[in-house]
Amino acid sequence: MIQARLVGSCPACSAAMRVRRLECPRCGVAVEGVFDAGPLARLNAEQLAFVEAFLRARGKIKDVEEDLGISYPTVVSRLNDVVDAMGFGGDEPPHEDAAHARQHILDDLAAGRISADEASRQIRALATEDDDE
Repeated sequence: MIQARLVGSCPACSAAMRVRRLECPRCGVAVEGVFDAGPLARLNAEQLAFVEAFLRARGKIKDVEEDLGISYPTVVSRLNDVVDAMGFGGDEPPHEDAAHARQHILDDLAAGRISADEASRQIRALATEDDDE
C-alpha cells in the first residue's frame, strides 16, 4: 500500500482538509469521525520541508542555512512563515514582516529561483500592500 502525506489544504480551492478516518495498519480497527489534524497540517510541502530541516538542525540557524543553502534572513523569514501558517504569529510589527518578505525575494533572486522581472513584480506588490495599510 502506498502511503501519502497528510494534505492540509484542498488542492482545488485551498480550503482546510479534514481527517475523517483513522485505521490501524496491523489489525484493521478503524475509527471514523471528524478529527483535528493540528497546526502542522496547515503547512504546505515547502513549509514542511523547512520544518524538517529546522528540526534536523535542532534549531541551529547556521546549520539550517548550510543544509538548505539559504541566508540567515531567509531562514528567519521562512520560520516566520511557518509560525504564521500554524496560527502562532502576530507578535512581529508589520514593517518587520515586509522587510523579511523583501529580503526573501532578494535571496530568491540571488539564488536564481526567480527572475529579475518576478522579483520586481513581487516587490511592487509588497509596496502596494504597505500603501493599503
